[in-house]
Amino acid sequence: MAKNCVGLDLGSSAIKVVQVKQHKRGVQLVNFGIEPVPPQSIVDGSVMNSSAVAEAIGSLFAKLKIRQKEVALAISGHSVIIKKITVPVMTSEELDEQIHWEAEHHIPFAKDDVELDHQILGETGQNQMEVLLVAAKKEIVTDYAALVREANLNPVVVDVAAFSLQNCFELSYGVSDKTVALLNVGASISTINILQNGISLFTRDMTIGGNSFTEEIQKHLNVGYEEAEAYKCGGTAGDEVVPQEVDDILRQQADVMAGEFQRSFDFFLATTADGSIDRIYLSGGSARVPALRKAIETRARIPLDVLDPFKGVTVDSSRFDMDYVQMQAPMASVAMGLALRTEGDSL
Repeated sequence: MAKNCVGLDLGSSAIKVVQVKQHKRGVQLVNFGIEPVPPQSIVDGSVMNSSAVAEAIGSLFAKLKIRQKEVALAISGHSVIIKKITVPVMTSEELDEQIHWEAEHHIPFAKDDVELDHQILGETGQNQMEVLLVAAKKEIVTDYAALVREANLNPVVVDVAAFSLQNCFELSYGVSDKTVALLNVGASISTINILQNGISLFTRDMTIGGNSFTEEIQKHLNVGYEEAEAYKCGGTAGDEVVPQEVDDILRQQADVMAGEFQRSFDFFLATTADGSIDRIYLSGGSARVPALRKAIETRARIPLDVLDPFKGVTVDSSRFDMDYVQMQAPMASVAMGLALRTEGDSL
């Protein structure tokens, strides 16, 4: 069995690392940790301060005593395009030769500026087949790979956050014939992936996230970043009482964010034949904000669960602080999906 990569999720507020071991009895957690990065180090998926991020990666790997160098990364945001296209039925070898020409009709970037990948989804009849096409700007892929090498690691897989989320979900909950919406709310980018029977029906990355809670708290209460972050998650930066206004700020901002997510759900429902969503699974740091969970569920009128990335994984309670694992679990979903990848994997 091929060796799993270390899952390395480079977020704009924190780095998340997950390392697992896969064997015949299932998947076992080997390492899990989170390291904050300085504000503005990664903005909307673009690396702005590579040395600060590389230092944080090195610090986290040292803290977790991880010696393995092979890592899997995820990219997201405006530099990634995911589309379903229809092409004449052909072999996978023929499609490999044709895909660059097909991509020119569907991707708003010059073909020499992107890395392409694809997966055949199946035949649709009338001698046509459906293909999932993914394009990522070479510049972003190169920047992420260079950043990881700066931390003395070897990037062997570059995935897309939406698919990492899907891999994590299917490990914990299996392939569902229901239509489920996976919503990962990061600090600055939120990712939606709507699935049915293991097939992605709709994906979207949105430049909205948990930072908006923090910024609103800072603005209204005139407090620093760390204090606002603590208030957001229901705690305090010291012994003081959480100001009464925090709940109102969180509720108002949660409603704004839920409205943005609902527009994407509505678009999916309006453009998909017999479209429906049976359940929403929420992950990311902001999944810990009760106001956001409530606002999304109320607007969508769809049952919502917080995604547990460790549900399908053996976690040794004698090795891990289980309170820490459970508290931070919502932030681990993309990193867990990445940790399931092995060198040479395609989509």
